[in-house]
Amino acid sequence: MPHYGCCASESKNDDDDLEHKPGRTGKAKADAVDGFSDLAFPWDRSNLKSMCIDLDSFKHIDAYASKVRTRDSVEVLVQELLKGTKSDVEKLRAIWIWVTHHIEYDVVGFKNPGLRSGDPSDVLKTGKGVCAGYAGLFQSMCSVAGIECQEVSGYSKGGMYKLGARFSGDATHAWNAVRLDGKWHLLDSTWGAGNVSDNYSTFKFEYNEFYFLTHPALFVADHFPLEGKWQLLTPQVSLKHFENSVRLRSAFYNLGLLSIHPETNIIQSDGNTTITVKSSSPVLFMHNLNGEQRDGLMTLTPDGMKLDIYPQQTGKHSLVIYAKASSSGDEGKYSHVCEYQFQCKAASRDMSIPEELSNPVGPSWLTERKGLSQPSQCSPVVHTSDGRCSFSFQVAGHLDVMATLSTASFSVPENELRRHIFQSRRGERVDFKVQLPRAGLYVFGVYGKDKAETGNYSFLCNYLISCTNPTVRWPVYPLAYTTWKKDYELVEPLAGVLPANREVQFKVRIPDVSMVSVRGRDMQDLVLDADGFWTGHCSTAGCTDLKVMITVNPGDQMYSSVLNYRVESH
Repeated sequence: MPHYGCCASESKNDDDDLEHKPGRTGKAKADAVDGFSDLAFPWDRSNLKSMCIDLDSFKHIDAYASKVRTRDSVEVLVQELLKGTKSDVEKLRAIWIWVTHHIEYDVVGFKNPGLRSGDPSDVLKTGKGVCAGYAGLFQSMCSVAGIECQEVSGYSKGGMYKLGARFSGDATHAWNAVRLDGKWHLLDSTWGAGNVSDNYSTFKFEYNEFYFLTHPALFVADHFPLEGKWQLLTPQVSLKHFENSVRLRSAFYNLGLLSIHPETNIIQSDGNTTITVKSSSPVLFMHNLNGEQRDGLMTLTPDGMKLDIYPQQTGKHSLVIYAKASSSGDEGKYSHVCEYQFQCKAASRDMSIPEELSNPVGPSWLTERKGLSQPSQCSPVVHTSDGRCSFSFQVAGHLDVMATLSTASFSVPENELRRHIFQSRRGERVDFKVQLPRAGLYVFGVYGKDKAETGNYSFLCNYLISCTNPTVRWPVYPLAYTTWKKDYELVEPLAGVLPANREVQFKVRIPDVSMVSVRGRDMQDLVLDADGFWTGHCSTAGCTDLKVMITVNPGDQMYSSVLNYRVESH
């Protein structure tokens, strides 16, 4: 997933602290680069780091450094940490691991500047500091270790950062730059150590590898130095670009995500906006619009996802996107990866997403993993002008499936809607015919369970069916009894309500039976044709219903009803 173990191309040259430290003032300097996708310092997607490192080679250093308890002085601590290290990068790693595992963010000092100290000795002894304390201690430890290190100050998108905020005046954050083998690299031990709660009342150690020797093109997404040279980029990103670009959190890259579009954090919308994410491998996503999981259609692809947002009101909207590794299953935790703000000029009233619709929508690698493959409908939204459509899947042999239909367009009993779906199965292929009772937006859901189990069906996949034709009025399908097996197939008649006084053509495929008959006022036997279908006619005259009946063995006197049709009254 994250590209931590391979070589990166060298550049040319989580949470914000919002503190004001004397001496850290000045106007941010940067050469203007206002493009969002054609920058001259692209991340080549091969590595999240700014140099080639093998994290596995650090395991013994990480284990040792995280357990060192010495706090007598910076000098004594560094001497203890450097035991067994051979290169500058190993020394740096030992210092990084110690700081990120032993210094906690000073939430009290953040709110009360008079109670905090940025002196490295004080930070070491108390085990607490704000961002300047982390950066100052890190620089002091590197100096003792003989590693050239600079404290860098600037603006950041973390902590109290608000989407679309403009930056000016004093720096709001501090981090470090280190020189290794003649080249400068960036790291942020504050954000590498853990996270502060939204109200800055508590701190939680939660190590984040992303902020150790981060690739400069990724680091600049949420760190903007007052001195442009510390971007380590040529050309440099402008402050305007930094302010307008979407903040991609470290979880975005840690999950192997590669890019997102749009790249601006505030979107002007005319009613429908599409967000696309590219990924190096399959990833699971979810979204939250104004605090609720609604008004969006999300489809998964092997290399990312597509999210269509349809706000139902004009004005300002907040969109948050979450993701998690596909291997984490139902128990895995979704991580916040990015957010947008919508300025919506028009509402999408013609696309009001039903609340019962579950994202992701449509077939994907996820539905294939669950046992459904080779779908006949690849689009998540199926448009039908005549109110009819069908869905077909290859189904894993162990799986038993069923389908449901629901709508918020009008009131209709659930059991009646269920009869607007007719299911059949031939071998490993399952087919669902759908005919809608009237125009509207419908959710078609497919559920499954293991044939060997007796539990409930679980969600596999769903679609949105759209029909805008006001003349559509399809009746229910015929009532199928429990004797109607899922490998039987009904060709005609598909309407469950038949006209009175008519000759009706029947065609069904019911294998492994000796006789199929239709009983109305009289009994009419169907004939088995060369293609395996039972065909024939039956009159609806003089009866209120018709039943399709089967005889399994020749000579049996017992019939079993498999289908029932209602006949219209005169």
